[in-house]
Amino acid sequence: MDAFLTSLFALAVAEFGDRPQILCAALAIRYARVSPVICGLGLATLCNCVISAIAGSAVHGWISEDALQLFYALSLIFAGFGMVVWRRPVDLLQKWRLGPFWTSFLGLFILQLGDKGQFVLMATAARTDMAAFAAAGGWTGVMIACVPAILFHRQMAAHVSMARVRYAGGAGFIIVGMIVALGAWGIF
Repeated sequence: MDAFLTSLFALAVAEFGDRPQILCAALAIRYARVSPVICGLGLATLCNCVISAIAGSAVHGWISEDALQLFYALSLIFAGFGMVVWRRPVDLLQKWRLGPFWTSFLGLFILQLGDKGQFVLMATAARTDMAAFAAAGGWTGVMIACVPAILFHRQMAAHVSMARVRYAGGAGFIIVGMIVALGAWGIF
């Protein structure tokens, strides 16, 4: 359960106000049909979560427990910094003419590949050696963050300060990452 809940919470927070959520909202507005965008998001996220979890599971056997804790701490710290520093604008894929499902699937798969959420999920799977639970939790977390952006894109844009959410989430990741790192070094 640790792997599931940790990756669920971490990825839900990491994706809120981030580029995948923005792209999901833009695709929902562009196509005015939410089901293909949700299905594309779900499949793209599943593929990325499985890749991350398998990579993390492979790393688990290579390094010691303290190093795994430090790897996890660094993934949280870097995710936190990734949430508070400037980022490139999102390519809204306006030139793509593949239809709503394929544009959503391929665009979100590429956007999530190598993103901070993928590294946090990989570190979670490495730390716990529960790849399936980490992947399921990560998938659920991303869906929790992105599906409301698809369904309620206009209301969220008008009522939620994405910058504040990103800064608060980033600060939380940095603090938790520092605590975990101190624990890995035996200081805390």
